[in-house]
Amino acid sequence: MMSTSYFYNSCLRRLLDDRRGNFGMMTAIMIPVLLGAAGLAIDYSNMALSKRELQEATDSAALAAATALANEKTDEAGAKSLAKNFVAGQMAQVLANNSIQGSIKDTTNVSVTTTANGTKSKIFKVDVNTSINLPLSPLMRVFGKTTQTISAASTGENGQTDTQGALSMYLVLDRSGSMSFITDQKKTKPSKCDNYTQKSWPNPDNDLKSYCYTRKIEALQTAAAGLFTELNKADPEHELVRVGAVSYTDKEQAAKAINWGTADAANYVSALPYKPTGGTDASDALDTAYKALKSSTDGTDTETKAHESKNHDSFQRYIILMTDGEMTGDSSSWSQPIDKDVRDLCTAVKGDGITIFTIAFMAPQKGKDLLQACASSTTNYYAPDNMAKLVEDFGDIAAKATSSITRLTN
Repeated sequence: MMSTSYFYNSCLRRLLDDRRGNFGMMTAIMIPVLLGAAGLAIDYSNMALSKRELQEATDSAALAAATALANEKTDEAGAKSLAKNFVAGQMAQVLANNSIQGSIKDTTNVSVTTTANGTKSKIFKVDVNTSINLPLSPLMRVFGKTTQTISAASTGENGQTDTQGALSMYLVLDRSGSMSFITDQKKTKPSKCDNYTQKSWPNPDNDLKSYCYTRKIEALQTAAAGLFTELNKADPEHELVRVGAVSYTDKEQAAKAINWGTADAANYVSALPYKPTGGTDASDALDTAYKALKSSTDGTDTETKAHESKNHDSFQRYIILMTDGEMTGDSSSWSQPIDKDVRDLCTAVKGDGITIFTIAFMAPQKGKDLLQACASSTTNYYAPDNMAKLVEDFGDIAAKATSSITRLTN
């Protein structure tokens, strides 16, 4: 007879050896794990996307607020409000799609730090940090997690720097007899006046009596006035820009020494004679401009010391060389030696790091060839053939020269 203990042991062994229920048990155990893994994949993708969008929002908000401060469009309180509103606006769709409750403005912190930069300028640093509690999918609840906090922080800096934008400029302007000649620009009201042309000089052109035309010298004065206006806009406090001017015929005329702001140079140009006379020789006038701007190895030159007095670590140096003719000296014929003297001076000027803008205004070919050679680059050479283009070209020079003044640091 089989013993009772043997029977029970035999039944237990058969139960343990039976594998028919394993799949069901394993499935029951793995279902929560699989659901959690699926939920993790879905939520990870959503978190990564939301994190990137939140970071982009804070980046943009910090830069926008710093730029507004640098451009004097707002104060510190306004910049903070701007940054918060910017983040909220950028994230509005993300928040709506994820059914996030509460205002992101309440979780966004903005700080502004202002530091002096030179004599008048400032650097604005804006720090923006924020966070949101991103709802997780129901699949993640098997791990007892319903939300995940994501955050982002950004810093934006902006400001105008006077050390980057300071400049010294010297105008070298032709006031020879041909600058009395007319342009194509009629004056607003017909009036009796002396219209000089190349064929009639030095007498008025009797064939041109119906209208009074703008003379080249007047066109130059108008164009230069536009240049001075743009320089003043870029440097309203006259702390960054120094300007001088000199004119020439076949001889150098009295120069206006370089000084802060544009007032002295503007007065000098506006006082150029209504009826210029004389030949053309730019060499001495160009040399005067060069000596005024010339650098020294020990930093004791006039312009370096002048800018150091305003705490400018560096500055740009420019010469504007303008003529409407060719180098003739005291004659009516082109002079190769004078032309060469000017070319050699231009080479020395450029070798010293001074940028030369040249303007051949209604000039003959030899005048154009000379000024093309003198210009620091092809984009620094201008050959306007009428008054409107002359004004436009002076404006372009102003824009190039002042671009460093208005440059923002990011």
